[in-house]
Amino acid sequence: MLLAIDVGNTQTQFGVFDSAGALMAEWRLSTHRDQTADELGGRMRSMLQLEGIAVEAINGMVAASVVPPLSAALGGLGRRYFGMDPMMVNARLVDDLPILYDPPEAVGADRIVNAVAAREKYGVPVVVVDFGTATTFDVIDPDGAYLGGVIATGIGVSADALFQRAARLPRVHVAEPAQVIGQNTTGAVQSGLFYGYAELVDGLLRRIIAELGAVPQVVATGGWSATIGGACANVDRVDPLLTLEGLRLIFERYAE
Repeated sequence: MLLAIDVGNTQTQFGVFDSAGALMAEWRLSTHRDQTADELGGRMRSMLQLEGIAVEAINGMVAASVVPPLSAALGGLGRRYFGMDPMMVNARLVDDLPILYDPPEAVGADRIVNAVAAREKYGVPVVVVDFGTATTFDVIDPDGAYLGGVIATGIGVSADALFQRAARLPRVHVAEPAQVIGQNTTGAVQSGLFYGYAELVDGLLRRIIAELGAVPQVVATGGWSATIGGACANVDRVDPLLTLEGLRLIFERYAE
């Protein structure tokens, strides 16, 4: 079985795939930058046990991390609890994805993984919108190369900044409101966050597509994708498991 781990700034996503490539279990946990290998190992054991998966059944491990302290902890987790070094994704590893970004090493591991998965699953050209701590837009051109993208402030960060700076505004749950015109403060804030962010995404996608000069598939993924993706007119599909699938594809392609 393969253990795939995607470490983001806010959430860490785990998935276990069987030998046929089917996803058997998936979890999302809060990311804590100061976690040790032993703390990660304890949580990992508990999650596997709850799903009835033996630690000994894990014979492969692949990870993408944008949090450097946890990248080192993942190495310790793999060696101590699973008896192996995890395959760590980076631009040098994935040599069949031409990266036109400058420099290529600056592209986050999660963005590389999403590009590989989207190209494989949906063809080219394709744009991935990853709704995480930041919202990233990754563009794969008609030749299958990673062209570049956009990095915007994530909706969770935007909401937190609003509530911290505006003392009289209540903290509200980010969700689609019943109507755009809020008839109380909670509804007005919720509408501004939800529809304002959907329009930000749609506006950037319009500009990306015009500049690309081709009509891509647009795929939404990430922790907020299920909440926001369906409200974006230019998003074709929502695929919350895209990153895990990309990790599996990369492991199968590059494992020695």
